[in-house]
Amino acid sequence: MLPESWRGALGGQLSEPYFAELMEFVAKERANGPVHPPEDEVFAALAATPYEDVKVVVIGQDPYHGAGQGHGLCFSVRPGVRTPPSLRNIYKEMKEDLGHPVPDNGHLMPWARQGVLLLNAVLTVREGEPNSHKGRGWEKFTDAVIRAVSGRPDPAVFVLWGAYAQKKLPLIDESRHAVVKGAHPSPLSAKKFLGSRPFTRIDAAVAAQGHTPIDWRIPDLGRA
Repeated sequence: MLPESWRGALGGQLSEPYFAELMEFVAKERANGPVHPPEDEVFAALAATPYEDVKVVVIGQDPYHGAGQGHGLCFSVRPGVRTPPSLRNIYKEMKEDLGHPVPDNGHLMPWARQGVLLLNAVLTVREGEPNSHKGRGWEKFTDAVIRAVSGRPDPAVFVLWGAYAQKKLPLIDESRHAVVKGAHPSPLSAKKFLGSRPFTRIDAAVAAQGHTPIDWRIPDLGRA
């Protein structure tokens, strides 16, 4: 269930009582109706970005709750799914900040494969009901993910967009890791987010840590 590269850092969480209760809750939720993402994609962010490869951590809140949207990476949607508003603002800022074209899709797997951990704080959601799995134990697990990255000798860049993500700041050792904070890219706070040049700031921190740069360009898929 847990990707192998993360087992040493997080394996102890799976034997904790809270995790057994969480798995029981999610199983009952799936028995009662649609839950997103599918069971085999709950840990997709960890599978796509191995523990030792993490350069950047982007913290989201909970998965997209529409059918067929989310696939386990925060802000990302499946190929062929309409790009959500927050991600459209991220792309708009990427274009203004770095000059990269806005892609025709919202599939962020190319970022994840370069070491960008796209981590939601809550990893499952009931269809059509945002935050429906909040407070059930996922936060304890994903806090452990953040602590695990913070505890590595190799530094990373933590991207905290919005007040919710910024509450995770105490979990991060700022003496060893870089933190890029800013407004959330949702339409509600887009005026503050747009123009904040987060990609330039992230790139500078990645370079200062001695890591290879992230290529933020997302390839077009040739579909609307």
